[in-house]
Amino acid sequence: MTTDKIDGVSVTTQASVYFDGKCVSHGITFPDGTKKSVGVILPATLTFSTGAPETMECVAGACEYRLAGSDVWVKSGPGETFSVPGNTKFDIRVTSAYHYICHYG
Repeated sequence: MTTDKIDGVSVTTQASVYFDGKCVSHGITFPDGTKKSVGVILPATLTFSTGAPETMECVAGACEYRLAGSDVWVKSGPGETFSVPGNTKFDIRVTSAYHYICHYG
């Protein structure tokens, strides 16, 4: 199931822009204090570092990801998720816009 709408949240209107504009996201905060981000990654191969554990939910488009310590690229499309441990890195590559929700913790 793909999340298509999130109600009752506070949105950070200032975008976080990474990798020379290849990744743009906005932070959202739920009434209970839970934080997530929603964004898009444009065609590129990028390496992200995590602080907290993250679950990436694909809303539209697709990506391939590779977790730290692995040589295997795994595909993820709409409605699919993948989890990344905290305090590590992962590679992601996209060939067309990848729209996502990043769930922290």
